[in-house]
Amino acid sequence: MLTFAPGPSKVFDKLPDYFQDAYRQGILSANHRSAAFMDLYRDTEKLIKEKLDVPSDYRLLFTSSATENWEIITQSLVERASFHVFSGSFGKKWFGFAQHIIPETDSLVVDKNKPFSVDDLEIGSAFDILAITQNETSNATQVPNEKLAALGKKFPDKMLAVDTTSSMGGIYLDFGLADIWFASVQKCFGLPAGLGILLLSPKAIEKAKRIGEYGRYNSLNFMLENADNYQTHYTPNVLGIYLLNRVLGDMPGIRALQEQTESRMRQLEQLVENSPSLAFLVTEASNRSRTVLGVGGEEAFIQSIKKAAEGQGMQMGSGYGPLKPTSFRIANFPAITDAEFTKLIRFLEGY
Repeated sequence: MLTFAPGPSKVFDKLPDYFQDAYRQGILSANHRSAAFMDLYRDTEKLIKEKLDVPSDYRLLFTSSATENWEIITQSLVERASFHVFSGSFGKKWFGFAQHIIPETDSLVVDKNKPFSVDDLEIGSAFDILAITQNETSNATQVPNEKLAALGKKFPDKMLAVDTTSSMGGIYLDFGLADIWFASVQKCFGLPAGLGILLLSPKAIEKAKRIGEYGRYNSLNFMLENADNYQTHYTPNVLGIYLLNRVLGDMPGIRALQEQTESRMRQLEQLVENSPSLAFLVTEASNRSRTVLGVGGEEAFIQSIKKAAEGQGMQMGSGYGPLKPTSFRIANFPAITDAEFTKLIRFLEGY
């Protein structure tokens, strides 16, 4: 079954070869204090900076998932409280995790179908981190680079933390606009779930050291001390890191991937615009994700189109949370081949 679910999503077709190479090279048994692992870590950090245009002085850390990063940020980088701006379920969950740790945490819920105005946003001095869900997987919305730049300009005293779980590796992100970025590999990186990515600027690292939080399993300072030696503070998902290394090595630069992602999304958008029965889940074009398309409709219609797709060997991503019965989602991720994308387009043209 060919899946267009937005995560866990379709993996790259070369994955079986990567697995075999990992086995033959003995990486599956590599100790995370060994030279082999340290070389792998060093090379993976080098590749992620080269391929994604990450500033050279940013630091790559490995976690178990994007969800774990929510907790790490609140524990180790928030001094007073964080302020969260979101439109969907995953942004709401991040806010909930943070508020559980720091009750003073606050938020603003924005309408997915209205333009997001930075000028109208007011955030007081009680908050030192501004948390942004850049790509909201649940409802297929985004906050583009231009909005992130505007947020940074308006709130220079606040550190930006950006959730790019379903966009990192699929679109160009201007990493210089924020100090904290995170993602998971089961989306645009086309890998099995079980590995999270956390990228930190020197400013974020300095803040973590100044706060000096230690004592937890995932305390950021403990992680950074190990990362200085290209090691991890716990026995990591070595296979996941190896697979990420191979995917990064084989992928083109992010600018080329951005062109492919945008071209495919424009085709999908044009198809929906011209369809008598398909409708955008997000009507405001500027808010629409480039890596996940949401299609909305009556519950019976959504169920029928998903069933018809399965009859042709394709799985649409279900809607998420309250949107589950009245929407489906399509992943526009790099692991999907041109032939597979064409098959999807031809199917949807029937509607």
